[in-house]
Amino acid sequence: MKILHTADWHLGKRLDFVARHPEQVEVMDEICEIAKNEQVDVVIVAGDLFDTINPPVESIELLYKTLKRLSNNGKTLVIAIAGNHDSPDRINTPDPLARECGIVFVGYPNAVIHPFKLETGLELIRSEAGFAEFKLPGHTAPLRMLLTPYANEIRLRKYLGNDNPEETLRQLLQEHWQQLASKYMDNEGVNFLAAHLYIAKKGEELPEEPDDEKSILAVGNAQVIYSENLPTELQYVALGHLHRRHTIDKRPYPIVYCSSPLAYSFNESNQQKFVVLIDAEAGKEVKRTNIPLQKGKRLLRSKFDSIDNAVEWLLNNQDALVEVTIVSDTYLTAEERRRLNKTHEGIINIIPEIKFKNTSGGSSSRQIDLNMKPEDLFVEYFKSENKDQAPSPELMALFREIMTDN
Repeated sequence: MKILHTADWHLGKRLDFVARHPEQVEVMDEICEIAKNEQVDVVIVAGDLFDTINPPVESIELLYKTLKRLSNNGKTLVIAIAGNHDSPDRINTPDPLARECGIVFVGYPNAVIHPFKLETGLELIRSEAGFAEFKLPGHTAPLRMLLTPYANEIRLRKYLGNDNPEETLRQLLQEHWQQLASKYMDNEGVNFLAAHLYIAKKGEELPEEPDDEKSILAVGNAQVIYSENLPTELQYVALGHLHRRHTIDKRPYPIVYCSSPLAYSFNESNQQKFVVLIDAEAGKEVKRTNIPLQKGKRLLRSKFDSIDNAVEWLLNNQDALVEVTIVSDTYLTAEERRRLNKTHEGIINIIPEIKFKNTSGGSSSRQIDLNMKPEDLFVEYFKSENKDQAPSPELMALFREIMTDN
């Protein structure tokens, strides 16, 4: 069977003042075309369907229309789980109607999917909390799915019925997954896990979360789940949360973050995005293909020591959303800012990086964000003019008095 893995759609997300909805419409259409051309049997959306718990109406409509297209009138199974940006209740709400189209929504880790059978041959054979087994049209081997939407540690303990403070979250999940895998999974079926969690390989450097992403790591990395905590019965783990494509482990099976469909922060500058196509057969290693996505604007950032160089670069990258840093001895003038903004309609940030003389007589630079509060800007300016010495409490009190009077 062919299974398409995608995640982190973040429908409704903006980049500062720029709405990404038009790009999201394009990339959703691209994903639907990939699913159609590859004739996939299953689509897994591994969390963060929306960017906020209260998404705009246009984003809700885009989600439902996209999932309906992917379901191919009930011939293709679509499984969508909640991520840390989603409201579990909002994800769960349409499930009774969606199941009639072959779409399964899972908002909570303890959700039990109710049985259904479609005229296409798609059928839910059996389920319990955190597990579902499906019969797919044209396939004799069933698809077994462990399903773990996002929930913080307190809620996960509640949902899984274990509040023992001595047992770590990773131990709790390992026991939960293993109990289900031992009960339902063998070489007669295709065995997958879909989760929206932070999973890493023990002993290796932790992959970075996106810089504007809501972190799901607790203090001391207590919510990191290790690849060794996953059941050996699995053949593939479809993950959501990290926005770049990343394979956590390849053995005994692939554990994969497929990436978001669009670059959503400048930390993802010039980053290629993907969906992952998996060819799976019962009892055998899966084959996977990373399919690059072409739609959506690139996010680019660069640093320049002159306005002329910045203008030239901007003219050559008109199709991107950009962040520009200007290194200079002085602050940018209003005319310089107008020149930059006139050159490119997609400038998101212009960051001045001010050089100043340090105490040893050399030159260094300080990055000033003009979106900072006036008090913080004053402190940065004072330091740049006074060999990095901060203003005195008396001077700051006077500044606040002046600001209050104005």
